[in-house]
Amino acid sequence: MKVDMNVGNFLDRAALVFPDRIALVDEESAPGNLGRITYGELNRRAMGMAKAFDEMGVAQGERIALISPNSGKFLVSYYGVSGYGRVLVPINYRLSEDELAYIVGHSGSTVLMVDPEYEEMAKRIKVQHLFVLDNVHDKELFAPLSDSSPGPKSWDADEDFTCSINYTSGTTARPKGVQMTHRNAWINAVIFGWHTGVDDRDVLLHTLPMFHCNGWGMPYAVTAMGGTHVIQRKIDGENILQKIENEGVTLLCGAPAVWASVLDAATKRSEEGRGNPGRDLVRVVAAGAPPPSRTIERIEGELGWEFIQLYGLTETSPLLTINRATKEWDVLDQVEKSKRLSWAGVPAIGIEVCCDNSGEVLARGNHIFAGYWENPEATGEALAGGWFHTGDGGHMEGPYLVISDRKKDVIISGGENVSSVEVEDVLYQHPAVAEVAVIGVPDEKWGETVKALVVLRPKSEVTEGELRAFCKTRLAGFKCPTTIEFRDALARTATGKLQKFKLREPYWNGFERKIN
Repeated sequence: MKVDMNVGNFLDRAALVFPDRIALVDEESAPGNLGRITYGELNRRAMGMAKAFDEMGVAQGERIALISPNSGKFLVSYYGVSGYGRVLVPINYRLSEDELAYIVGHSGSTVLMVDPEYEEMAKRIKVQHLFVLDNVHDKELFAPLSDSSPGPKSWDADEDFTCSINYTSGTTARPKGVQMTHRNAWINAVIFGWHTGVDDRDVLLHTLPMFHCNGWGMPYAVTAMGGTHVIQRKIDGENILQKIENEGVTLLCGAPAVWASVLDAATKRSEEGRGNPGRDLVRVVAAGAPPPSRTIERIEGELGWEFIQLYGLTETSPLLTINRATKEWDVLDQVEKSKRLSWAGVPAIGIEVCCDNSGEVLARGNHIFAGYWENPEATGEALAGGWFHTGDGGHMEGPYLVISDRKKDVIISGGENVSSVEVEDVLYQHPAVAEVAVIGVPDEKWGETVKALVVLRPKSEVTEGELRAFCKTRLAGFKCPTTIEFRDALARTATGKLQKFKLREPYWNGFERKIN
């Protein structure tokens, strides 16, 4: 027997087994928040959303875009959209208006749901149906389906059908749409939950943007087991600690910048004589870039939380490798254990990982994406030879993958991908700029930060501040250079090609890896 996988399965089970259990604790201060709702109500809201789309004439297979920070309505949409045969397009709300409009248009989205904070910008994006998530304009869209109302149109699940299109920055100026199938998302969630030990007692604090690979699949895993979701709209270390304390949080995911924020807040608490919550109860999952081993030491030693590392990409749903301390490491001191935890990890269940002759990390498995939306050329390149080409350089330490470099011109700052080519394209638009190379350099808080090396045109003058201001009018804030260095020339090969690894080298001296 074969029954096709559908991400809606996760909520179906939770609503059946735990109908009266609190499923969601929304951010109280957020506009349009849903408050505290049970799994029974979460399911009725997902069904009500699907029914509303039926009545609007939004057919199964149509794309529905969502621009929002973390919210309870984001959680409803995972199931109310994808679970009933439509395609969710979760978009990074930090992008520029031009980028947001491009993604809505490129994906062919006919519906746009937008947080009130971005309402004015969204009104300028051409789309058939616009909903502001304020509990007024979207009231019917998120209303729970009543017991007396007929349910939404059924969908004959196809596990190879696209569940979501998640846009990611690459080496080109325009983001690419990663097609994640129901099979991809389902298997990733189950394996991720297995590796991290998710059970029905877990309380997940959403410190990871829910647009990132659909929260890395952790929302699906926690829902399936009947755990509780607590929404964190924006990152604030003290607020995170308060929610751990007040809501009994046991599980968090996020980039290194999140843990830096938490540690800063924890230090302040200690100085004030206040305790830090969660000792021996909380586990954190980190990805985006490995934090310094000292950060891992502090998380495990000072806070008493378990640290878990993973490596993956949007194209891999994202889990490729997992690094969770094994019983063999129990004899290690904290320094050595933390050093090993900074490795990318061992292949996740069902995943094969290897490094080719050039050192590029390759992978294959059941939750690697179907392809890039409307981009067969890029799909062919990424999946050449039956393996996914990550663009990262690394090597194996026995079964453990260690990432050492990034072959693609991508910078990961605070867990967000930044295309160096995109930033260069913007800087080239300034009349004073003759040449430019954008690279990632180490940064204690963000892991890596964006640096531009600029050669000016003859007799031209411009300051670093002016160039950064120029970028901010054309790029999302996290993509703008934090520093700009003026050069007389940029070293090139005999064929005129920039060798960015040589430009980066001086900034990475003393680091074991060329990523941070």
